[in-house]
Amino acid sequence: MTQVRYWAAAKEAAGVNADQVTASFLDAALTQVKARHGERFSTVLTTCSFIVDGDPVGGRDHATIALADDSLVDVLPPFAVG
Repeated sequence: MTQVRYWAAAKEAAGVNADQVTASFLDAALTQVKARHGERFSTVLTTCSFIVDGDPVGGRDHATIALADDSLVDVLPPFAVG
C-alpha cells in the first residue's frame, strides 16, 4: 500500500492526515484520493506539489511516476511566506 500524506490546506480539505491507496502510478493514486474527498479537495490538489519517496515530481507527467507497494507521497500545497 502506498501512503499519501497531506500537509496544510490539503490536510484540511481531506479531513485526514493521510490515506492508504493501491496504485502503480501517481495519477491513479491521486484519482483514488480525489474520489474519497470530493470537489473542494480536488480543487486544492490543483495547486499542490508532490514528492514521491523523497523525490520532487515537479512538472513530470503523473502517469509516468511509478509507485512501489511501500511508497510515500507527500502532498504539499503552496505555503504563505511572510
